[in-house]
Amino acid sequence: MHFDLADLHLFLHISESPSLSQAARRCHLSPAAASVRIKALESQLDARLLYRDSRGVELTPAGQRLLQHARLIMRQVDYLKSEFTAYGTDSAGHIRIFANTTAVTEFLPEKLAGFLAERPGVTVDLQERLSRDIVRGVLDGSTDLGIIAGPVEARGLQVLHFSTDRLVLAVPVGHPLAAERQVTLSQTLSFQHIGLHEGSTLLSFLRDQVERLGEQLSLRIQVSSFEAVCRMIEAGVGIGVIPESAATRHSRTMRLAIVELDEPWAVRERSILVREFDALPGTVKALIATLAPDQTG
Repeated sequence: MHFDLADLHLFLHISESPSLSQAARRCHLSPAAASVRIKALESQLDARLLYRDSRGVELTPAGQRLLQHARLIMRQVDYLKSEFTAYGTDSAGHIRIFANTTAVTEFLPEKLAGFLAERPGVTVDLQERLSRDIVRGVLDGSTDLGIIAGPVEARGLQVLHFSTDRLVLAVPVGHPLAAERQVTLSQTLSFQHIGLHEGSTLLSFLRDQVERLGEQLSLRIQVSSFEAVCRMIEAGVGIGVIPESAATRHSRTMRLAIVELDEPWAVRERSILVREFDALPGTVKALIATLAPDQTG
């Protein structure tokens, strides 16, 4: 069975577009030519890949399976290209990273700044995703690596643990909970919380924990960063559950009290997820070595 990479590339664009016409334009094809290519691909696989109607196109179950394979194949083609650039094995290439909120806002920017400064030929696409989407993205080849915190259910992936953080409660100085050494999540729910934006990993995680208690999380305001959360807390707007690393850093310049959370899930192991470390291009391996030197030797 012979596959044309151009056909797979077209199929990937179709999966990301609302219509065949838009995907065809992205591939510099006419809609008729794109339709012929997809029909030839369906004939070769002896399977229908798309549902077509007046609203556009939708992948069939067979199309979903092909999508997973197509992403992996095209990702490996990208790896091959990056390995044979004139810059060398780790000085050029494109890296896509799916990461949780803490990674995106706290420690990755600093790590990436140094890494990219030394490698002007490298570009990075960093996207904040929920943990389940990070795992799925690494599995299906949508991303080169994933960074998550907490327990990992990732069959078929390699997990590299590289640091530990914990969630704490940040409150204004003088708050009723500021004098406590430890509190449970349940004890905090009678107060209004400051939360991160919708779609953030931490907010989703906290809501899951609150639901398990049969309670509701009262959010007074949602903001886009841990710094903004801490500024709201300092101003007395509410309280918030945030990583200890962020709370400690911002408490140096803000009047915050940090209280331990007496919860089994408060300690969070940070992990890097990859599909197959040995198959990664030198650029991605170099980044992993920067983030987790103890894991990569």
